[in-house]
Amino acid sequence: MSASLRVPTSPAAPPPADSPGAATALLEAYRPGTDRFLATPRHTLLASGTTALVPHGARPLAQRVREVLDAARRAGGPAPVVVGSVPFSPGGAAVLAVPETVRRAASLRADPLIALRGPGVEQGDDWRIREIPAAAEYSAAVAAAVRRMRAGEFDKVVLARTLELTSARDLDLTGMLGRLARRDPDGYTFAVPSGPGRTLVGASPELLVARRGGRLVANPLAGSAPRSSDLAEDVRRAAALLDSPKDLHEHAVVVDAIREALAPFCARLDVPERPTLVRTAAMWHLSTTLSGELRDPSSTALDLASALHPTPAVCGTPTDVARQVIADSEPFDRGAYTGMVGWQDADGDGDWVVTIRCAEAEGRTLRLFAGAGVVAQSSPAAETAETEAKFQTFLSAVGASL
Repeated sequence: MSASLRVPTSPAAPPPADSPGAATALLEAYRPGTDRFLATPRHTLLASGTTALVPHGARPLAQRVREVLDAARRAGGPAPVVVGSVPFSPGGAAVLAVPETVRRAASLRADPLIALRGPGVEQGDDWRIREIPAAAEYSAAVAAAVRRMRAGEFDKVVLARTLELTSARDLDLTGMLGRLARRDPDGYTFAVPSGPGRTLVGASPELLVARRGGRLVANPLAGSAPRSSDLAEDVRRAAALLDSPKDLHEHAVVVDAIREALAPFCARLDVPERPTLVRTAAMWHLSTTLSGELRDPSSTALDLASALHPTPAVCGTPTDVARQVIADSEPFDRGAYTGMVGWQDADGDGDWVVTIRCAEAEGRTLRLFAGAGVVAQSSPAAETAETEAKFQTFLSAVGASL
């Protein structure tokens, strides 16, 4: 059941959305528990309070979201939106809400103040770190999956592991969010409630799908290499990734699956023949941007995202087999990790992002996640090293190290 519906109100005298400092002001105004923050390359959004919750149930999630948004619109609220996260597991409960107020600004990358150094890390050496599973156990799971793929059982699986970081002090989630945003202002930075007393916070580089009117964009990433602090080595790694048969194959599997899933929704779908490179502070990724025109204008952003989720970039292929391999190999529940986080309005427009480079905060504990795509040509040592490199996005934001 949804919460009782209240009419959302607008904040008093908000600063102009495109003024210098407006996006950074929203970032710094975020407060855990009551707020939901999402920054994309197009805009920055800070949502506060809760007018209605999207109920859990057997009906398709996109339908439940549409009904909640329609009810909010009938109640007279100004341009209602749903904001929140959807878990990896198909049976898991999404945590999506219509907020009471929504403040918007231009993108963080367009705000000159984002380049200014924010508050420093307070937690430094206080962290106790536990690996689940340990690196050696993870490497063994990768090796077992490679043997099965070489025997022809399946084509790809994404295996993940976690780090549990516990602090002696209360967590500064606003500071963590700010450091993540300043480290990668071109990405998708988010902080949303993920359950009672829990907050999902991260900085994903990967757009699952965006819808604006009759147009859609998807930007899968698959095939990765760690960055280097040495410029020449960094360039060498980028060039090697763009020419790697193993990574190009892994990327093609994902792009083909997304093309197949989106094609029924599209009157036209453009798919580049070869990937390009995108970079974060920690990683290089192979990237393909698919764009298209909707066949049916009533198809919403969440309709599209639900058809795509989970892509082979976070699960594997065939999907059912990969899910089972993940369940057998990972000694933890992914929860929101490798799900999707984002927003949608009552017109069906929205952005849904792949929930990676993230952590879940509860009490004084952070649970970090990282995974690697495993194919028949994979090296267990290389995939383990890839997860360690991906952990760096969040470790750097809290002043911790492996």
